[in-house]
Amino acid sequence: MDFELSADQRALQEAARRFAQTELPELARELERDNKPVSHEWLKRYAEQGFLGINLPAELGGMGLSNLDAIIVLEEFVKVSCAVAFPVFESVAGPIHAIARNADKALAEKLCRQVCAGETVVAVSMSEPNAGSALTDLTTRARIEGDEIIINGQKRWCSGGGHADGYLLYCRLSDEPGAKGVGAVYVEADRAGLSFGPGEELMGFRGIPSADIYLDNVRVPKGNLVVPAGGFRRLMEAFDLERCGNATMSLGLAAASLDQVLAYVDERKQFGKPIADFQAVQLRLADMAMRVEAARLLIWRAVSRSDEEGLPSLADASIAKCFANEITRDVCGNAVQLMGGYGYHKEYGAEQRFRDAWGWGIAGGTIDIQKVNIAAALVGRRFNQRG
Repeated sequence: MDFELSADQRALQEAARRFAQTELPELARELERDNKPVSHEWLKRYAEQGFLGINLPAELGGMGLSNLDAIIVLEEFVKVSCAVAFPVFESVAGPIHAIARNADKALAEKLCRQVCAGETVVAVSMSEPNAGSALTDLTTRARIEGDEIIINGQKRWCSGGGHADGYLLYCRLSDEPGAKGVGAVYVEADRAGLSFGPGEELMGFRGIPSADIYLDNVRVPKGNLVVPAGGFRRLMEAFDLERCGNATMSLGLAAASLDQVLAYVDERKQFGKPIADFQAVQLRLADMAMRVEAARLLIWRAVSRSDEEGLPSLADASIAKCFANEITRDVCGNAVQLMGGYGYHKEYGAEQRFRDAWGWGIAGGTIDIQKVNIAAALVGRRFNQRG
């Protein structure tokens, strides 16, 4: 068991940190101000540096690096902002990995190469107005007619909704009840019959726009079928990697908050000395550092113990996500408190991280759902929430 990064991993981490810290702060401010996503021009720059899809197989356009390598890069981007990190998150932990593992070879290769080149953004569309945590209650329907799939329904809480180039759409593909009828289809954003509601106004996540998606007899080629009815488990196994990406978004916010506070408390003076000299401040700093380090180790453990398909286990991913989601709220909240008025001021970033931190424990499966997953792994069986 080795807790040290390799020389290559440290070099990758430093390259990501240097690019993020020198190139992206002004972009982060623009995205927060305008609530717009990273442009395709910037995506090309990400791609030129090799930061998109680095853990996708080389034969699909990626670099074939490990999930740990990908998580290391993602954390450095998140330290600048969630918005500038989101394309990296989608490419190293998002729906493109479900597509890479399950879609027709031609579709998988085309989309993976486009994502790695910064040409295409693929978002996942799972939830509906009446199906969030109860994901198998989906009512959006897709039926196969000849060489086409025809889709009708409404999706909600899609990060990237209205802005992504395509969507991995979870939907009902048969009349079988529950998970047995659920699969997934890839839908390009420019398909006739696909429309979007107004952009959501959220507490945080500015620069990661979302909107309802409406599908009115949307037709896509049969080759866009990614997972047929009955393949819900395969979708959720791939989603365990996304949980680790979600956890890393939480971690990056907490780590950035700790870094900022450490600099602040050594410079800020009250009663004639730096506030770092006060024991109450020291105790908060220690708590923040312990939480950040523990979250990082849980995430690294989850991705390092990935199976032969490169996917972490449900238990490891849920533990990492749940813990990181909880601690980031505490750490970012402590940063605001320790920085006082500066923490509460929009100019300095601490309040933005606090707002963003709260969202990751809702997105990608709530904190409580992760705890149910953890309990199920402990007792060795799934629980019937409908009984």
